[in-house]
Amino acid sequence: MTPPRGRILIVDDAMENIHFLHRLLQDEHKVVFARDGMKALEMARTQPPDLILLDALMPGMDGFETCAALKDMPETRDIPVIFVTALDSPDDETGALEAGAVDFINKPLNAAVVRARVRTHLALKQQGDLLRAMTMTDGLTRVANRRCFDDVLEREWKRCERSGLPLALILADIDHFKLYNDRYGHLAGDRCLADVAQGMETCLRRPPDLIARYGGEEFAILLPHEDVDGAVTVASRLLDKVRELAIPHEASPTASVVTASLGISAVIPQRGMESSSLIAAADACLYEAKKAGRNRCQAAPM
Repeated sequence: MTPPRGRILIVDDAMENIHFLHRLLQDEHKVVFARDGMKALEMARTQPPDLILLDALMPGMDGFETCAALKDMPETRDIPVIFVTALDSPDDETGALEAGAVDFINKPLNAAVVRARVRTHLALKQQGDLLRAMTMTDGLTRVANRRCFDDVLEREWKRCERSGLPLALILADIDHFKLYNDRYGHLAGDRCLADVAQGMETCLRRPPDLIARYGGEEFAILLPHEDVDGAVTVASRLLDKVRELAIPHEASPTASVVTASLGISAVIPQRGMESSSLIAAADACLYEAKKAGRNRCQAAPM
């Protein structure tokens, strides 16, 4: 079995230690480094590694504080951390594990031990990522589920609050879906939901954009760093795509094919605001789109 390859972040204030670990791991992995805790936190947030090798004793923010900070942030809490340090007392090892580390390697370093521990924890993370992906995916539509949406919304809300950038949300509802189920049956309804979800997903063109099944026949599309105008452009593509699927809906009073209604809102998150306010604003716009005749979108900034 081929050992898993990964992106490894080395955090150490001593360049000789960084050089040693880099030489040891560079043939199997992508290796990057930081020389202090604050830089490590920034790198882990912006380009999350698969594994962090962390020195305990550093000036300023030490390894224990850095590890605890990583575990406090939603976007970095699942990254495994291995302490690599000259500290060797049971209390030091206990402190590392209590801070959130998964392992503890003593200096002087044994090359075979380091490689073996790195491979083991990368394999464990790979398995954990697969399990999380399974628990975060809607089994019917194969897009993200509500739990995944809630997690990503909170993460992106905090990220946009820090950066001062906007966050947009589109709520999409399939028009007259109960009538569709009544006319064609629930198996056909399931196929309709899956086809609409997969079709809308093709309209998202940036890696951070997310579509999730929000509940029943409703979907949520999260667009980080997008304002209302940009979200309206995406919503127009979504409406066109649903119509282009040309799924017959003879029971619909709106059109002869399946259509959708969309509500759009966007905001620059501020301290003291709740992410639920963005959902409420998009939901109010969705209500207005339905009230205006469906098969359309309605937008409003917060």
